[in-house]
Amino acid sequence: MDYKREFIFAIVGMLAVAIGTAGTAQIIKPTLDNVFVAKDATMLSIIPFFLIVIFSIKGVGQYIQTYYMSYIGLDVVRKLRDDLVTHLTYQDIAFFNNMHSGEILSRITNDITRIQNVVTTIIPNFIRESLTIVALTIYVIYESPKLALYFLVIMPLAILPLSRLAKKMKKYSKLSQESTSTMISRLGEIFSNIEVIKSNSTQTIESNKFSQENYSVFKYLIKQVKVNALTTPIMEILGSIAIGVVIYIGGTEVIEDRMSVGSFFSFSAALFMLYNPIKRVSKLYNKAQDAVIANYRMHQLLNMKPKVVSGDIVLNNRIERVVFRNVYLNYEDKRVIDGVSIDIKRGDSIALVGDSGAGKTSFVNLLVRFYDADMGVISINGVNIKELTLSSLHKEIAFVTQRVHIFNDTVANNIAYGQEVDRKRVVEALKKAYALEFIEKYENGIDTILNESGNNLSGGQRQRIALARALYKNPSLLILDEATSALDNKSELLIQRALESIRDKIITVTVAHRLSTIEDADRILVFKNGKIICSDTHQNLLNSCNEYRKLAKL
Repeated sequence: MDYKREFIFAIVGMLAVAIGTAGTAQIIKPTLDNVFVAKDATMLSIIPFFLIVIFSIKGVGQYIQTYYMSYIGLDVVRKLRDDLVTHLTYQDIAFFNNMHSGEILSRITNDITRIQNVVTTIIPNFIRESLTIVALTIYVIYESPKLALYFLVIMPLAILPLSRLAKKMKKYSKLSQESTSTMISRLGEIFSNIEVIKSNSTQTIESNKFSQENYSVFKYLIKQVKVNALTTPIMEILGSIAIGVVIYIGGTEVIEDRMSVGSFFSFSAALFMLYNPIKRVSKLYNKAQDAVIANYRMHQLLNMKPKVVSGDIVLNNRIERVVFRNVYLNYEDKRVIDGVSIDIKRGDSIALVGDSGAGKTSFVNLLVRFYDADMGVISINGVNIKELTLSSLHKEIAFVTQRVHIFNDTVANNIAYGQEVDRKRVVEALKKAYALEFIEKYENGIDTILNESGNNLSGGQRQRIALARALYKNPSLLILDEATSALDNKSELLIQRALESIRDKIITVTVAHRLSTIEDADRILVFKNGKIICSDTHQNLLNSCNEYRKLAKL
């Protein structure tokens, strides 16, 4: 057990609270019988000392229990959040395409916070109150078995209505957490698409959509409050009946001299003290239903297994050859790669063209193993790509897409992402990508902090940073998926020249819509409906391939 020491200390603290609470009730008896009735001066001087000791034990126990249970709870949640984020980063790209980012964020933050509340508050309070109930129950039975019987028979009647409330609480908690996830997803969508919203003046439309989601959260939360609030009146009514009966029977016992005044008040005090923890335990049980659902949702994610898993063979050498043999790939029910076969060697510059949805991006996604082929084999240096470790494969591949990913970090750390920073290499990569010219204008140069998503850069500057990152990696397979689309003609020409200098040392795969960017490619693959229908040089394709001529005209 990871927290054995902390848990033992917490239990000791809880026992101290329980014993201190029972001791508080016990001290009432000698106070009344010996001080106020018998007028014993010696007891008068002793009892305040014992009172201080009892409350000190109770207070120290409360502190120890709170600290150690909070430590356990916070550390469990910290580890759970670490494990969950790590686990999710290894999920397939399909998982992130199908699940909204807001839903994922909600589960990592909102659901884990609910679990944290259980571990740090509900569980320790439940254990402490339960121990207090046990201690006080033993005391009231010891003090008067007859009177204790009346109370302990009536209070269990509360179990039936409370169990029904707990079921309702669980139902509304599930709906509340689902609606919260939807609301956070909507919120993320608004801020991600704020430029589209503002340029179309659709703030009111989006606000109304958010308002509906927000109201849904409110509706289920208020139902939870309603159900939880019913616990108190149920316990109050049943508790008052039980205590009323005990007072009547106990009063009769005192009047008929079968019980001392001190014993009765001591018993009554214990009974009143017993009533509160019972009420709190029933409330805590209701609140725990919230965490039960959060825990279920959390483990839904933790139990997900990626389909794309790392192989065992380490790719120690640079990529010399890539072969597709009769490869097929489906996205759900749609076939996106249909029987593709191709042989690519080091030094080859391959370009992919075709209409949207023709299969170009799917082809490069297979190369980086975002997806695995449903049929056929992709081999690298003669080894099935599925047998290679993902880390060694990705070490040799640089993947630059139209959607540039910039981290909220320095320019240097963005360029050397995933590797040790070599400042000379960073500058060299920036030069090759023609990005140094604008980076040098910043006061801190390569130590300049880039904003989230690179919002302090233009579109062309972001793409040059991404290209510099790829060049810094010194890959043996460079994939450019519309990577120069945001560049002006001059910048694009300069970068093409930079890539030309390393062309014979690597495999270059370029996805492009502008044919001017790929005219010098060794081979151009023309995709249509997931198939390669033509494969040749630019000039030969213009003469022999109708589909390519159509694309050229467009």
